[in-house]
Amino acid sequence: MAEFLELETQDGVRMPFNVIPGTKQESSTAVIPVSLLYTPLKPFPDHPILPYSPLRCRSCRSILNPFSVIDFSAKIWICPFDYTRNHFPQHYASISDDNLPAELFPQYTTIEYEPPPESHAQNLTPPVYLFVVDNCLIEEEIGYLKSALLQALDLVPDEGLIGFITFGSFVQVHELGFSGGIPKSYVFKGSKEISKDKVMEQLSFFDRKPKPGSGVVAGVRDGLSPESIARFLLPASECEFTLNSLLEELQKDPWGVPTDQRASRCTGTALSIAAHVLGACVPGSGARIMAFVGGPSTEGPGAIVSKDLSEPIRSHKDLDKDSAPYYHKAVKFYEGLSKQLVHQGHILDLFACALDQVGLAELKVAVERTGGLVVLAESFGHSVFKESLKRVFQAGEYDLGPASNGIFEVSCSKDMKIQGILGPCASLEKKGLLCSETVIGQGNTSAWKLCGLDKATTLCIYFDITKKESSDAIGEATSDQFYLQFLTYYQHNSGRMRLRITTLSRRWIAGPGSTQELIAGFDQEAAAVTMARLVSFKMENEVEFDPIRWLDRSLIRLCSRFGDYQKENSSSFSLSPRFSIFPQFIFHLRRSQFVQVFNNSPDETAYFRMILNRENVANSVVMIQPSLISYSFQSSPEPVLLDVAAVAGDRILLLDSYFTIVIFHGATIAQWRKAGYHDLPEHAAFAQLLQAPKDVTDALMKERFPVPRLVICDQHGSQARFLLAKLNPSATYNSGASMAPGGDLIFTDDVSFEVFLDHLQRLTVQ
Repeated sequence: MAEFLELETQDGVRMPFNVIPGTKQESSTAVIPVSLLYTPLKPFPDHPILPYSPLRCRSCRSILNPFSVIDFSAKIWICPFDYTRNHFPQHYASISDDNLPAELFPQYTTIEYEPPPESHAQNLTPPVYLFVVDNCLIEEEIGYLKSALLQALDLVPDEGLIGFITFGSFVQVHELGFSGGIPKSYVFKGSKEISKDKVMEQLSFFDRKPKPGSGVVAGVRDGLSPESIARFLLPASECEFTLNSLLEELQKDPWGVPTDQRASRCTGTALSIAAHVLGACVPGSGARIMAFVGGPSTEGPGAIVSKDLSEPIRSHKDLDKDSAPYYHKAVKFYEGLSKQLVHQGHILDLFACALDQVGLAELKVAVERTGGLVVLAESFGHSVFKESLKRVFQAGEYDLGPASNGIFEVSCSKDMKIQGILGPCASLEKKGLLCSETVIGQGNTSAWKLCGLDKATTLCIYFDITKKESSDAIGEATSDQFYLQFLTYYQHNSGRMRLRITTLSRRWIAGPGSTQELIAGFDQEAAAVTMARLVSFKMENEVEFDPIRWLDRSLIRLCSRFGDYQKENSSSFSLSPRFSIFPQFIFHLRRSQFVQVFNNSPDETAYFRMILNRENVANSVVMIQPSLISYSFQSSPEPVLLDVAAVAGDRILLLDSYFTIVIFHGATIAQWRKAGYHDLPEHAAFAQLLQAPKDVTDALMKERFPVPRLVICDQHGSQARFLLAKLNPSATYNSGASMAPGGDLIFTDDVSFEVFLDHLQRLTVQ
């Protein structure tokens, strides 16, 4: 995998096939879609940032790059995408072979521009945080939430603007910049949808200045006075005291709840009002709505269940049978909200902390399309929530590197079209020759809006190869190369606009002999992630879709295309090392939380898929096939197979499944620990053995968002299930496999990887 990791370090790109199947026929027999995973803001410590605007091709608008052909004497560059000849402007007059601008250096296939702003006013816009807080919680949860928010407010940069809204049966918009010493809040009824005009009127935005007769009112530019905006959005340094006292006084929703009913909670109305406030005050600037929700929405638009406790919250079964009465209406409402937020350029972050479901499955569309962050935990007192919230505002080595207001564009060579993107973005509906008729995810466009993105945000782009034959292009000089260019405009967290360009070149391959080249350029990790995103998308969008059957058939077709075997002889089957781990990835993907929805609520499934859709390849692979490391006295820490055979009494196992990290003590180790041997000076080695997995865990938890849940358990203990559920069941209660001394059995009827592989070989050679 080393060369693929190098490509990722250079450009933030991973592709399942690094040599592209060149014709429509070839690409369909290659089974894995022609696709690419790109991390637009991957940090590059040694890349220069150019302080001027880039040069564009006059016909296709792509940007000057190292693959352009340069004629130094005529001062002309030829665009690799459409072969247009472009003249260099005057300030490139001194260009020569020995005097190249940075964008033509062969190693700078990714480069960044930060042109000076056109006017001073356009220079720096502070970040905006609008906190939307649920107060239908029990006292204990309100206490946890208060302390977490007070900590978070200390970390907000001084110039950052803050707003505050609370909601329960009613929505209260709190005035932070008030005159006369009396704090005010404006109350809205939670049971009905409220228009933007109504919100602005009720918040008395037009008291001093009459409302303009026509047009949309948005921000200072359109006639809102800065004073009226400063009542609701104030710099952190100025509203610290007011906010602290508001939080200190934050109390449970005063409206009583009968014992046989759920609390009256109008989440949808609160988020809609928050979007209207930001749309009126700071349109087009990097603003986040940070929603803290502690239970299901039962009131107004976006409700997911009735108040009556005898009616259960929808499950996967209800959604499959179409018997969830509120679901489609709520999704439609949040789709409308997502369009409004994308248009305004604002982000919706969701922190959902409850033992019950809060409606994340319905809210998913608004969070995902605006590139918002999502955290799901059991309580506001849980470390998963508290540590993740800190990470949002943290500066330094482990900060998220948040950016906002992004626009992402793709240019590609003419024999290739874009099907769409799976990831946190929204289509800008820029239709054209580059758009394929087949649509996956956000498609029918070559430009997307990224309201919020950070240094880990990874988009998966799917392509269509449109070339019918390989022979017609043989005469062209550059026929076996094709080019891709990605443009990411974004507002850096310094407030300045930047443009990052990545230009790639890959080889076409078609006809006899292409199989070996495709095998040599196959990246099995990227392929597994591409398939995981695609199967999750199909499960949500295709009725009667059977994910297990689809994955199995894809794997059989892939093995029969790229494996070595004699027909009808399964023992002759072998796979190249380039493909050898792929069947294992698919085996674990079939058993993963992305495909197996049994035992997970719709909220949990939506949460897992949202994180999968935004993470890079390395992290996504850990979600599909967790990593397992063994610690023992016999050897130094080593990775072991994700199999029940790895369990032993004298071992500590560290399982990392991305969302959960499990430190599992074998029975003997647990006995020694309970006897306190690690506290005795003569057993220092044992103390070190216990500490080693904890050190690794601390490092992992520092760099990950959301912060994973940590489970420390013992063999045969109740929480050992967190480990056993992820292991390959090679020894089960009915497999007849003998258990190693100190080992374990798994009580399951699932097939083991050996049986799975056996079936795969038998079906492939047919």
